[in-house]
Amino acid sequence: MDFSLWPAASRTWQGVLEGAEYAERTGWHGVWIADHFMQNGDDLSVPVNEVLALIAGVVARTERVRVGSMVLGNTYRHPAVVANAAATIDQMANGRFVLGIGAGWQVNEHEAYGIELPPIGPRLKRFEEACQVIKGLLTQERTTFDGKYYQLTDAPCEPKPAHLPILIGAAGEKVALGIVAKYADEWNHWGGPELAVQKGEVFAQHCERVGRDPKSVRRSAQTFLEVVVPGDTEAIERKERLESRGAHVIMGSAQEVLDVVAQYPAAGIDELLVPDAFLGDGERRFDALERLREEVLAKI
Repeated sequence: MDFSLWPAASRTWQGVLEGAEYAERTGWHGVWIADHFMQNGDDLSVPVNEVLALIAGVVARTERVRVGSMVLGNTYRHPAVVANAAATIDQMANGRFVLGIGAGWQVNEHEAYGIELPPIGPRLKRFEEACQVIKGLLTQERTTFDGKYYQLTDAPCEPKPAHLPILIGAAGEKVALGIVAKYADEWNHWGGPELAVQKGEVFAQHCERVGRDPKSVRRSAQTFLEVVVPGDTEAIERKERLESRGAHVIMGSAQEVLDVVAQYPAAGIDELLVPDAFLGDGERRFDALERLREEVLAKI
């Protein structure tokens, strides 16, 4: 299983870059950055940098790691614009870019910016059209598309990448995983190994319906990971704060964390993403990442 770092977009550009350079230097597989314009909470004073600008900077300053978006929200990014931006970033990355896309979900940023957030049914239908538009633009000489939500006429997207993987972030079992089965090269969701097993079983059923081998889709997941240092009195508070937000957390001694993380490969996960948002700043962040890398990740 591969391990990748997820630097928080709320960090300064220098902080994001330092995280990416650390990942490049110490053997992490990739670097992923989330797509939001604001925090999903009441404190809107926390800055959030735009993902494609960050990714363009990261790929220009690295040479080895894969770099991807986790994931671009379709409700506020027209798929034709996404495809053209992705093709340019792929050039800069020499083929290391992964285009992560999703249907869009964060309520407060849609409300603040006056962007429509349709009910989940129409939102997924629009997203499925967007997947077709993006794949067409990235693979066909010209794309004509006449959908309910998007219309393109003999549309170009040049220069075209040789192969740009499309990752879809999705967990909805009735419809969203069906979209993944049809259009994704990679699939991502949050959660622990048990949830990964459950989602994988549902996903396999969707793949069977469309005649696809589920093993042909690379799978990734993410969770909050931390090896707790003895005497860290803030650890329980951090864990409770994250879990109160509905996040999945693996936190404890190195052995306790290892026991859970080691279950992911058998659950079908090819890559595990490690968010750094709650690991602190400066040396504290990198100390926490090094403990995790040396005491857990290196042993899997």
